[in-house]
Amino acid sequence: MAVSVRPRRSVLYMPGSNARALEKAKTIAADALILDLEDAVSPDAKATAREQVCNAVTEGGYGKREMIIRVNGLDTDWGADDIAAVCKAGPDAMLVPKINDADTVKKLVKAMDDAGAPKSMALWCMMETPIGILNAKEIAAASDRVAVWVMGTNDIAKDTGAQHTPMRLPMITALGLCMLAARAYGIQILDGVYNDIKDDDGFRATCEQGLELGFDGKTLIHPSQVAPCNEVFSPTEAQLEAAARIVAGFEEAQREGKGVVTVDGRMIENLHVEQAKKQLALAEAVKELSAA
Repeated sequence: MAVSVRPRRSVLYMPGSNARALEKAKTIAADALILDLEDAVSPDAKATAREQVCNAVTEGGYGKREMIIRVNGLDTDWGADDIAAVCKAGPDAMLVPKINDADTVKKLVKAMDDAGAPKSMALWCMMETPIGILNAKEIAAASDRVAVWVMGTNDIAKDTGAQHTPMRLPMITALGLCMLAARAYGIQILDGVYNDIKDDDGFRATCEQGLELGFDGKTLIHPSQVAPCNEVFSPTEAQLEAAARIVAGFEEAQREGKGVVTVDGRMIENLHVEQAKKQLALAEAVKELSAA
């Protein structure tokens, strides 16, 4: 069976109020862009940013990059207008902050439907509050429109009193609970941002930890973080060669009716084949994205 994967290794926030940044984003090799109407935009610039961002998405020029707009929450003065405008613009997805419960997801989906959002437009959720993380299972099950979760690690640290340590042990529980709920319901999940854009070693270490924890990619705050993030979240050449051997060896064993499959001295099961196919599909999808 063919495996389809959409690369989300690097997902870069861009401030919606900065027209130059929106234009520059067309040249940045991130897998996806989040054009931000929330944290990166002051209250007096919200309306202007909304218009700029929606126009940018409508006009295009971003190649095959996945385009997401982060709106303000429904409980703010701007949320309803943001959602109406974004649904009309029709990006790949709309990202909403501070998702606390399943009812919020259902209200957002209804608002999207009422605003005429394309069926292909996904809902992304920021998982960043203690109550939201405790309700992760119910949020994950709330709607098929939910495709991706984004960990809001800065807000998690603020609300819990946790500190940003190199190994992030104070927030491992929050990351793990969301990971389990997302995987249980087929949702992709992205790691939170790394704040110190000058700490290259620290950033790479956090990317590597995120990969080890099972994240599909990472949200970023600066273009300089894109290349190292892409590198960490991409399978290596050695891994791809091994994956190709696993798939080929398994398929050959099936043709020959063998019940036991070994590749490179290891016994291979269906789960290994599934993992190998995902790695190969990711590499192919990245190649297509880079060629656009």
